[in-house]
Parts: sequence; structure tokens; C-alpha cells
Amino acid sequence: MPDNNQSLKRRVPVLLPLPLSGAYDYAVPQNRDIPPFGAFVKVPFGARVLSGVVWDGAKNESEIDDKKLKNILSPIPLPPLKAENRRFVDWVSGYTLAAPGAVLKMAMSADDALDGVGETTGLVRSGAVAASSFRLTPARKKVLDAASDSIPLTRADIARIAGVSPAVVKGAEDAGLLSKKPLAPVVFPVPDPDRVGVSFSPEQDKAARALADAVGKGFSVTVLNGVTGSGKTEVYFEAVAQALRQGGQVLVLLPEIGLTGQWLDRFEKRFGVRPAEWHSDVSKRVRRETWKGVLSGSVKVVAGARSALFLPYADLRLIVVDEEHDSSYKQEDGVIYQARDMAVVRGKIGGFPVVLSSATPSLETRINVRRGRYREVVLENRFGSAVLPRIELIDMRRFPPENIGETRSFLSPVLVRKTEETLARGEQALFFLNRRGYAPLVLCRKCGYRFQCPHCSAWLVEHRCADRLICHHCGHAVAKPPACPVCGAEDALVSCGPGVERISEEAALRFPAARQAVVSGDLNATASEMAALTAKIRDGGVDLIIGTQILTKGHHFPNLTLVGIVDADLGLEGGDLRAGERTYQMLEQVAGRAGRETKKGEVFMQTYDPDNRVIRALADGEKDAFLDAEADSRELLNMPPFGRLAALIVSAAKEDAARAAATALGRAAPSGEGIRVLGPAPAPIALLRGKFRFRLLLQTARSVAIQDVLRFWTSRVSLPPSVRVQIDVDPYSFF
Repeated sequence: MPDNNQSLKRRVPVLLPLPLSGAYDYAVPQNRDIPPFGAFVKVPFGARVLSGVVWDGAKNESEIDDKKLKNILSPIPLPPLKAENRRFVDWVSGYTLAAPGAVLKMAMSADDALDGVGETTGLVRSGAVAASSFRLTPARKKVLDAASDSIPLTRADIARIAGVSPAVVKGAEDAGLLSKKPLAPVVFPVPDPDRVGVSFSPEQDKAARALADAVGKGFSVTVLNGVTGSGKTEVYFEAVAQALRQGGQVLVLLPEIGLTGQWLDRFEKRFGVRPAEWHSDVSKRVRRETWKGVLSGSVKVVAGARSALFLPYADLRLIVVDEEHDSSYKQEDGVIYQARDMAVVRGKIGGFPVVLSSATPSLETRINVRRGRYREVVLENRFGSAVLPRIELIDMRRFPPENIGETRSFLSPVLVRKTEETLARGEQALFFLNRRGYAPLVLCRKCGYRFQCPHCSAWLVEHRCADRLICHHCGHAVAKPPACPVCGAEDALVSCGPGVERISEEAALRFPAARQAVVSGDLNATASEMAALTAKIRDGGVDLIIGTQILTKGHHFPNLTLVGIVDADLGLEGGDLRAGERTYQMLEQVAGRAGRETKKGEVFMQTYDPDNRVIRALADGEKDAFLDAEADSRELLNMPPFGRLAALIVSAAKEDAARAAATALGRAAPSGEGIRVLGPAPAPIALLRGKFRFRLLLQTARSVAIQDVLRFWTSRVSLPPSVRVQIDVDPYSFF
């Protein structure tokens, strides 16, 4: 056995996209050149062949003897992963305490991208239905509805759109319902930065120049703080244009695919073409080609969800985080990270500017502005002649809802009257309630039984449109029974509280002539379907919109003049550190949908607690005073952004195992100056997807290296494989 220091084989570390502790050593065959750092290679791993990246990070401590060392099988003919991307993977791994291979997996997420494997032919409707004896099943009808007459789609894409298995598509093809046609190449046109955009006001022009001037001058973070309707998107487009003029790539992060429709239209109007998209609604083939285009540099602008941050950019020059305050930027599963914060890190590593845009910047962002770490550009006025809407409170104790016969009402007479006046003028109204389904709870009024999820400590939500009781945490669903399953009483089940479906039911009785649209996450709409729906609303095809927080940001409906917030108090209760801040942001954002053009807007908030500080601040327009008070209370408690937090969630299929593991961690809890551990205690959702959960919180001063504390703490406790410990640095959700 040769000494490790006298190894005869040339070896390189290869990081694999697996949750492993680090890179593995592989030998380079004598007839091949040593691949450079960042090169993509094929390597054996057990019985499998995997794609990996030659890594310049730390090697594993255990050296493998030359005789046991496996050879690299072959290089992959792609440009190498740039050093900035590799440094970013290592940084995110170190910060989140996730395995570096798990982070790399996010950067290698495109199916078949490294192999170049992909279908060259697609499927279209053949135009010929089989003989009359052929039975068109419901599944095959879905396939035909999903397929196109002229534009070929891959089998996987048709299956995804139709909501069926690929085997069903193959069956339709074999039956002659679909025929093959060559797939058109995926092309990413280069946006034109010098195409004439909108005419700016002096305030907008000053802000646009400030953002554009930062491009190409190193790392910086600029907060674009503009009221709703102030034209923030068009303003930061000028920074995008400047980065394009310099030949670089741009990433624009959007919080959810429901926003992409109108945003893409605005981008195309400014730059002549649409950017590359990166989100769950994009087909596998387009994702694969987008990934390759980003790696080669041919894709110049990417608009996408948080995962777009990990694409292998060849020359990234600018990141814009739109709606930077949005909580959906926090990834809660797998590698747990905050995309807004990681975008700032990515900008620092790459030495380029980052723009954080919002009408309601997060408290963390505001504190960074106050400390001088970020600069701020403010837009105080709406675009053109539009003005901010007037916000009025409806005290539900003074103006309670009036039932319609035996149908319970949730709309105050004040809001009903204002809605009637708005619709009579031919204008649009929006009812906002951040609660999906028909009712959040169903119980038996005879014995008190409440329908609860068997896999989660959560009530089943009634969805009357689907005739189901559904758990919003795990997806468990059952039909609503005609009688109580405990006492057997018939006609005793009561729907408690309203969801958007129930508000829609009441609105149909009160405003029977109004054309309604219910918009919530239950639609499961694709980006294109959401774009079609929002276009219909924008073009006047809907009179009354009823929706959840999916409607609170980014949308521009010119004829929408009335916003009614059905339950302004929802979200203010509970142990969430950010409950007040989040509620304020959400309500101000939805209020900002009203009166965005020449017609004045009005906002009415129904509340049983009009003196609540959040409700009062919204009504009085005292955003700065409210957020300053919020900051003072957080600082007093040494809570983020003034202190550090990390959550340890211990879960197991057996409650005793989870409790014992949490207790062991509690006994080994670290101590010292600036360190405090809370728990263990049952998590707020103590049972989730069949797993029992306990939570510990580590609170430290900002000066404490919290990752080092966490590593030391968890290394002191040996837990059985049946127990999982999930670490969340900087937690956003406390469930």
C-alpha cells in the first residue's frame, strides 16, 4: 500500500449533487488531461454513474489508497462552473449547515442538462379520431385538450399540463390521437437595452439614473422603496438595461409565478422580447436549454423564483429582488435559505450591485439602510395622475353583518353599500381574505367533534367547490360526510368561519349581476393560466374579484377602485415573531391595488379591533412610526434583526423517540455570554405529515458565530437514524 504522500495516481476532488459531507477523490486516467476546477465530469458512485463538478473546496479528511481510487469516466463537454458559483455553493453550505452536495444539486437542477439528452420530436393532435368504436376516456380527453394542433409538445409536458401519467399520453399516441412532429429549437433572443421605454417623471428619472449608475461599479445594495403604483418595475428596468449594455447577465427574482404574466408583458414592452423564465411551470426541455444558456452566457436575463439564484451564471452583473419583503423567498424544505439574503451574498461574491424593490421593505432591510449598509432610493408618488387610495376602517362591532335569510353574512352593510355603488359606476371591486377554501373548520354542533387531519395537528378545511375536507399542510382529503362520524347526528355539521369560497357565495347573493372571479392558491393555475386570468380582469371581463394573498402584489388593474378587506385582524394573533409586520405588509400591498390610474381608489378594512397598532397605522398612514415601534420592541428582546435566531426541529414517526431526542439536545444545550436556548417544547404544529415534532430555539447576540455554536451543539448528541433534526438559521416561519 503506497503512502498517501507518495500517491502514484493523479487525483482530483469531485463534488457530487448528493447530501454528502464533501468532495470525493477520483483518479485522472493517464491518457487524459487533469480537468480544471469547475469542470463537469462523469464518475462512478457505487453502482451508479453520476455527474459531478471538480471542486476546489476542502477535500475529505480520509484519504483513499490508490488501489481503491476510482477513475473519472469522462469529461462532460460544457463550460466549467465559474469560481463565483462554486464559492457561492460553499458559502450557502457553511451558512445554512447544509451539505455542500445538497446545495450543488440546486445548481445542477435541470434534468438531462449535463448529458444533452432530450427529445427531438414532440406530439401534436393528429386531427383524426379513431373509429367510432374507439372509447375516448376522460384521461385521453385531457390529453387532447392539453395538446396543440400545430405546436409540438414533449410527452412529459403534455402529461404535466393534462395532469395524467406519461403512459396515458403514450396510449393516446399509440391510438393515433397524437402524431409526431419535430420540436422547434429553444431560442433566447437578446433583449434590446436601447429600446425606448416609458416616459419618466422627474422623481422616477432620478431613481432610475441612481440604479443604473451603480451597475459596473462593484458590489452595492440599493433599496428601491416606492409606494404601490409608483413605477418601481420600470425604474429598475433601467439598471437591467445598463447591465445588458455592458454585456452581462441579469437575474430578476419574483416571489411567485402568479406575478410573471403582467411582469413579462412589461418587460417585453421595454426590451422587445421576453426573458428566460425559471419556475415550476416551465417545461423540462425549456429548463434544460435555459440552464445550458445561462452556463454559456447566451441567456442574458432570467426572471424566476428563488431557485433561479443557483443557476450557473457565466457573467452575472445584476440581481433584482422584486417584492423583497415577501415571505415566499424563504425556502423551508431541503436546503433552508432566504433567497433575498443569499442574493445579497451572491452580489458580494460576484462584485456587482443588488437591487431590493418593495413598497413595504422588510424590517431587516430597513435596519440595514439605517446602519448605512444599504442605500435607499425612494419613490413617494404614484405614476402619472394616480394617487394613493383612502383607507377607512369598518368597526364590525358597530356595523355587524346582516344575514341573508338563513345564510350567514360576513360583509358589513357599509362594505355592501360601497360595493354596490362601485359596480353601478362600471368599476371593479376586490374582496380580500387570506383564507383558502369555504370554511377553516367543520364541527358537529351536537357533540362538538371537530374534523382534524390524522397526519397533522391541524383542522381540515372545507372546500365546498371540490366537496372535500382538506389539510393545507399535507394534502390529506376526505369527502364531507352527511352525518357526524362520532355521534351519528345528521344535519349537525356546521361550517365555522369564512374562506374565499364562502365570501364568493355571499357575494353571488348580494350582487347577482356581477361577474365574479375567485383567485387563490387552490386554483393550482400555471403561469400561463394565471396570466390569462389577470388579463381577463385587466380587460374588464370581471366585475368582482375575490382572492387571497396571491392578489396582494404586482398586479395592475386599471379599473379597480374599491378594495374590501374582509378580515383585517386575521394574522395578528399567534406566536409568530413577524406577525404584525407581515400583516401590515400584506394589507398595505392589497390596499395598493385600488385606484392605480386616473380613477380614485377606496379601501375599507373590516375589523373587530380598530385600535390595534397595525390597523391604526394603516388607517393613519403611519408606516414609519409603526415600523420604528416594531424595531424598538425587537431590539428590546434582542430578536432579529438585532439578535440571531436558529431553530432546531426534531421529528420522528414515534412521539417518544422525538421527545427523547429533543430532551437529549436540550440537556446538551450550549451556554455562555450572548447565548440562550429556549425549549425543547412541542412545535406549534406538533404533528406534521405523520411526524411528531419538537422545537428548540437558539438565540444569540449578533456578535456570536451562531453556526459554530450549532455545530458544537449537534456534535455532542448522537441520535438514532429514525430521528431527523432540521436546522433553520434565521427562521421565518414558526410552525
